Amino acid sequence: MDRKKDWKVYSEDEIKQQLAGELRHWFLENGWIRRKYRTEGWKGTLMVVNTVGHLAEAAWHHPDLTVSYAYVIVKLMSHDMKGITDRDFALARKIEQVVQWQPAKEGVLEGTPNDDQRFRYIKYDDGAA
Repeated sequence: MDRKKDWKVYSEDEIKQQLAGELRHWFLENGWIRRKYRTEGWKGTLMVVNTVGHLAEAAWHHPDLTVSYAYVIVKLMSHDMKGITDRDFALARKIEQVVQWQPAKEGVLEGTPNDDQRFRYIKYDDGAA
């Protein structure tokens, strides 16, 4: 069964509405939804790239990435649908959830020490690192 024929391609206004909620760090640019993750350096950049790569491959939906020393830009669009669909939003939410996860805020997993630059690897949006 070809589910794609039932997928909705969102309008610009609908995309902006979707992004205004839980994807507030993402924005629409030239037909893509886009997000820049800032890191503490190359180690963090590679960790973000590998995380995004794993999630994209598992989802069978592959973003475009721009990779530099201290940041990763993730861009999503459903090429086959020529626009933004639910799968773009779903993968963006999963990437956001995993990359921005902070174990110290949830319980017994303490997370990396933020007071020692040798261990910091990502700049969280809430200023925690």
